[in-house]
Amino acid sequence: MRAAAAIETFLEMMSAERGAAQNTLDSYRRDLEDAAAFSAATGLQLTLAQPATIRAYLDDIAERGFAATSQARRLSALRQFFRFLYTENIRADDPTSTLDTPKKDRSLPKILSEADVEKLLSRAEEETQDAKASNMVHFHSLRLHALLEILYATGLRVSELVGLPVTVARSDNRFLMVRGKGSKDRMVPLSGKARDAMAKYLALRDTLPNLSGSPWLFPAISESGFLARQVFARELKGLAARTGLKTSAISPHVLRHAFASHLLQNGADLRAVQQLLGHSDISTTQIYTHVMEERLHRLVTEHHPLAD
Repeated sequence: MRAAAAIETFLEMMSAERGAAQNTLDSYRRDLEDAAAFSAATGLQLTLAQPATIRAYLDDIAERGFAATSQARRLSALRQFFRFLYTENIRADDPTSTLDTPKKDRSLPKILSEADVEKLLSRAEEETQDAKASNMVHFHSLRLHALLEILYATGLRVSELVGLPVTVARSDNRFLMVRGKGSKDRMVPLSGKARDAMAKYLALRDTLPNLSGSPWLFPAISESGFLARQVFARELKGLAARTGLKTSAISPHVLRHAFASHLLQNGADLRAVQQLLGHSDISTTQIYTHVMEERLHRLVTEHHPLAD
């Protein structure tokens, strides 16, 4: 089987059997087509590649400046692709089975302090109370405040947040039912402040004729029909600047990290945080273990009778 046909068949399987999201499928396609082009340059279809070819490809992307995390992601795509070829009897072996994953540097997530998050949320709330603001400016301030309160209360991925259906706000909104990666549903609790911000935003949203009929909580004129992640990120950085915070250190993803870290700092269980974040593997959540280590160290030094 030629590489192009094998890649298409693999992607169809990932979509139909594993429910892979479109972004995931696009990422696999880019990675596999790049590997196929490299293999073809050596005179082999990717479907016939040997371990030496895969190693040479990994060396090539390293020389092109790809980070260890990107190299590991590409090797993961190739592993799944060749495992698929093997299980479907398209080839008799898996050339990636003996390859080691490139070692990734363990980087700690950027987070905001609780005080900085409070400043950000307070500023967002203040801007919703500007009596001189036009109706559209008032709408944007209510929307941004609702987005931030929901994000910090739930730790949603930004794609999950902007793509929330409006039905979640019209039901029992003490909890949100969220559809995450791999079309997996999870339930996350919503704070009183987040519910209040969402209700105020929704009250104005429902009066706007061009928005009230949208199925999305945060509708917009876009291909998807809802607010673009980039627009939210831009508005967040603008708010950070007006709050006096360093804009380069703030993004929707940083607020997701803040949600997780602040929960752990205040005694939450790592497994509970894993469930709230929608991580399928606890190892993904373990980037936050440094927070737990600090908390345990403080617990011992403050409460152990023999501590200095």
